[in-house]
Amino acid sequence: MPRVKGGVVARRRRKKVLKLAKGYFGSKHTLYKTANEQVMHSFKYAYNDRRKLKGNMRKLWIARINAAARMNDISYSKLMHGLKLAGIEINRKMLSEMAIHDAEAFAKIVEEAKAALA
Repeated sequence: MPRVKGGVVARRRRKKVLKLAKGYFGSKHTLYKTANEQVMHSFKYAYNDRRKLKGNMRKLWIARINAAARMNDISYSKLMHGLKLAGIEINRKMLSEMAIHDAEAFAKIVEEAKAALA
């Protein structure tokens, strides 16, 4: 069986990697080996950061809820405990959206949580 050279396939693969490495600094966007290493790292960072984003968003929601809760004279932890005692099941994302866009409704929820704590 004759030997097959991988010219077209190899070139396509390398061009695909170099296209992904477009905009990288130095030789990382021109040399195949360094570009390939950087692209593999970039994929790994992207994968990990998609998971980190979920925790970062939760931290942001908690910070917003805490700020709005303190404007209503209660701490974040007491608010969340009061909500649990009152049987109000609302997630942090929705609470933070309410704190930003609908302060009156948020204040009502805080009052219910305070009543459940008392």
